[in-house]
Amino acid sequence: MIDLPAGWQEAASKIDWSAVQDKVKDYGPVLQVIQATWDKESLLAISRGKLFVPDDVVNQALARQIPADGPIRSVTIASHADGRMDIHADTCRVGMVELSGSLQEFVHKGDQSYMTYRVRERNLPSHGLMSWVFSRVSLSMASRLMGNLNFSDDLPMKIHHNTIRVDYSKVLEASDLGQTEFRGHRLSEMIEITGAVPKDGGLEFSTRLNVPDDVKEALLQIVQ
Repeated sequence: MIDLPAGWQEAASKIDWSAVQDKVKDYGPVLQVIQATWDKESLLAISRGKLFVPDDVVNQALARQIPADGPIRSVTIASHADGRMDIHADTCRVGMVELSGSLQEFVHKGDQSYMTYRVRERNLPSHGLMSWVFSRVSLSMASRLMGNLNFSDDLPMKIHHNTIRVDYSKVLEASDLGQTEFRGHRLSEMIEITGAVPKDGGLEFSTRLNVPDDVKEALLQIVQ
């Protein structure tokens, strides 16, 4: 692994991706996935190590994944400057469920992708309900960085006392980003997420762009 030279981010932001795709046919499938996953600003933010995602963006992703006949009418998150992340779920059986807690881990590295959340102010409702809620919360958060993901009601999950750990690695592996390779490297493996911290009005993800040597050479050709 080696670092890209200084200034490549600014150069990349000026690329006419459609023109590159027309001229360099070998990059076509990769560029299509990149365009569908990131805009220029978010890719630059990821490369610089910090990406801020407003709560509204996560909540919009959540709203799109709530079926009309499901057990929950709505799910939203609210992030706070003190590091808390609240989760509000309007359920059909027990009404409004409100959780407040800390986002202890949000990780994607290689084939490991998981979120750990600790509830602070109350006991957890039924495990089945929490599985439904946290499957959608974790995937809605990940989708801003990893593109469209196929939502699932039953992600692998461990609940120990008031701590929930959700594993979304299989969903990411099956996504466009997980299935697209360039010179033998999956695009999903080029991005690392080391954490997410609730801020006022959104989540700040700590990220890293991993670029193997052969992919670095190709990126430099595109930048030039």
